[in-house]
Amino acid sequence: FTMKDAYSFDRDVESAGKTYDGMYAAYTRIFERLGLQFRAVAADTGAIGGDRSHEFQVIADTGEDAIVYCPTSDYAANIELAEGVALIAARGAATQALEKVATPGKSTCSDVAELLGLPLSQTVKSLVLATDETNEAGEIVKSTVWLLLVRGDHDLNEVKAGKIELADGTGLKAGFRFATESEIVAHFGTKPGFLGPIGLKKPVKVIADRTVAHMADWVCGANEEGFHIRGVNWARDLPEPDLVADIRNVVEGDPSPDGKGVLAIQRGIEVGHVFYLGTKYSKAMNATFLDVDGKPKHFEMGCYGIGVTRILGAAIEQRHDDRGIVWPDAIAPFTVVICPIGADRSEDVKQAAEKLYAELKALGVDVLLDDRGERPGAMFADWELIGVPHRITIGDKGLKDGVVEYQHRRDAEASKVAVAEVAGAAVPWLFFPPAQRWSCVIPPCRIPRAAAAFRLQWPAPAGAR
Repeated sequence: FTMKDAYSFDRDVESAGKTYDGMYAAYTRIFERLGLQFRAVAADTGAIGGDRSHEFQVIADTGEDAIVYCPTSDYAANIELAEGVALIAARGAATQALEKVATPGKSTCSDVAELLGLPLSQTVKSLVLATDETNEAGEIVKSTVWLLLVRGDHDLNEVKAGKIELADGTGLKAGFRFATESEIVAHFGTKPGFLGPIGLKKPVKVIADRTVAHMADWVCGANEEGFHIRGVNWARDLPEPDLVADIRNVVEGDPSPDGKGVLAIQRGIEVGHVFYLGTKYSKAMNATFLDVDGKPKHFEMGCYGIGVTRILGAAIEQRHDDRGIVWPDAIAPFTVVICPIGADRSEDVKQAAEKLYAELKALGVDVLLDDRGERPGAMFADWELIGVPHRITIGDKGLKDGVVEYQHRRDAEASKVAVAEVAGAAVPWLFFPPAQRWSCVIPPCRIPRAAAAFRLQWPAPAGAR
């Protein structure tokens, strides 16, 4: 797809932060101007790197991304970055004895919970990853197996897992893979489906999600096919984990990390992204400038992109119905379509349509005159499918009554407008409610002229848009 790219080069962190904030604000205004419902969400920097990143997501049920937000606060983040707080405030005391129970053929947490008559949230899911150390020839010389534990009703967030780092410097930041079945059997003594942190054949690194670290009397695999263990408690039955970290995907209804409500999740299509890169690339390229102290320093960089062609697809996904597209005015192929009914039979209709077309064109309105001579039903269906936001219908009967019909693409019915009001290019004034009339279809350079036609005050009064 076509991208709009921009890059910034600043002398220090403070000025780079101001540039980032300025670009963030500019992107916000751009998407507001486009008339799309969107959210700017904190995002993982991914392979591009850097310390700060926001995605601009157009809200759409078909979106490829999950957007996490709090309806009662400003918190918003991509699912990859959204923080999962511990759902249990503190670990409770053990109340059950450790017990090995038969669970034949039950290899998933949901199946085990159903068999034992327990809530799924009382089970713990085991996920086994591995990291490799290689020599100069790229040959694997050592592998480390990692056991990641999340609650049975939660899913592992691989992006978060990829940021795990222990105090000794080992971790998953350099890359990881899912362990092979042979590695799992060697370390746990059984195949996947009945794994857990108790009774290991070989040592592994144990990472517990924040919620799992606070659980008591939980259920996990017994490392024996057909068996699980219930009543598991940290410290009493197994050592504390090597690390407690946020490694799960949040779910709807989780507490918001800012403490101001609960989280909701919706789908979105990414149409823009801003990154603060720091000196990652300037150091790699040795891109420097001579500072005021006479010493070379690396640029503090940022990069900013808008998916120009993705915007069109996202707008259609967000704004459509069973009749076709509903374009926002700012990116519609035409803002207004004039539909004359029977222009081939009525000179009055033809002249009225051409006159209105010329007046709107002179005001800079992106207007189209449908002079194909189609039947009304076919003509209207075509423009509903294409999605032109505003339609003016001119017919012989209406002209005799002194009116034409106006209908917004989202309106269920057309409304009658006096021809006298349409004349003088007042139509754009009619398209919008009062709060929006100063941001309608007329380009800024044409507003003074349009204001004269409307007999309106210009410049716009305070508070008008």
